Amino acid sequence: MKETADPQVPPGLEPGDTIGLVAPAGPISDRTVFAEGVRILEEAGYRLKIPPDLFRQEEYLAGPDRERARQFSEIWEDPEVKAVLAVRGGYGCLRVLPLLDQEKLAAQPKILAGFSDLTVLLNELGRKLELVTWHAPMLNTLVRCDETSLASFLDLLAGRQAAAMHPAGLQVLRSGRGSGRLIGGNLACLSHLVGTPYEPGWKNAILFLEDTGEPLYRIDRMLTHLEQAGCLRQIAGLILGTFTNGTGEEEAWAELVWNRVLEVAEGDYPILGNFPVGHGSRNLSLPIGAKALLDTDSGSLSFPAL
Repeated sequence: MKETADPQVPPGLEPGDTIGLVAPAGPISDRTVFAEGVRILEEAGYRLKIPPDLFRQEEYLAGPDRERARQFSEIWEDPEVKAVLAVRGGYGCLRVLPLLDQEKLAAQPKILAGFSDLTVLLNELGRKLELVTWHAPMLNTLVRCDETSLASFLDLLAGRQAAAMHPAGLQVLRSGRGSGRLIGGNLACLSHLVGTPYEPGWKNAILFLEDTGEPLYRIDRMLTHLEQAGCLRQIAGLILGTFTNGTGEEEAWAELVWNRVLEVAEGDYPILGNFPVGHGSRNLSLPIGAKALLDTDSGSLSFPAL
């Protein structure tokens, strides 16, 4: 997608519309949270299309690459389906990308939502299809979302994406204003796109990052990789979501991550920390590809074109 292009915003859903479920990465391991996610969406007034092979498992993948690609394509190309929602992340989307017929996908623009390993599909398909995609809760994480995050997710489905966000508890790590196309998601996934044909366009972008379960040295390694590859020198703003390590000492952990970010993030662009996006209960839905304005003075992230 050209840097100046305005990506298409797919239409929102009406009550009774169908959401197609996909598993393009890891297998579904928890049927209980799956059932809870189904209940939440059905109670919101939506129908669900569940592929017959959705629960397939082959080691750490939800089936062979070509079968996961076929499942994703069939759900996307189904005219009854108005939105495509990942059930879970894990790993595997990078293996699926080369197998997708993007011309066919572009012929039927629709909502694509997920996070974690879905970072790969959200950024690349959004860029190639010139389509806004949503970094948002997945089916198996809906039950653990806090009230604000669940409301944000249901709003995106209905086509009511907030024009501006003012989350509480933000930390200003570097003040200023920056504007550009929103990109980002899981740090590990993004760092592995560097040097591939699917690397996102970093220039003048507003980048957001989150991760979970990674030791500090791996976070450091990935941030250093982005810095030495020149990615962090090109952006116009940086948003840091949650970085969890499972120790219960999340505030101290986050501060260590923030300190390393400030060391590698050269430039004078604004940096916000503690944004509610990531693997925890706080996971606001963000429109990847949309033009965004980051303003630390007002503590806001806004989307003028939405």
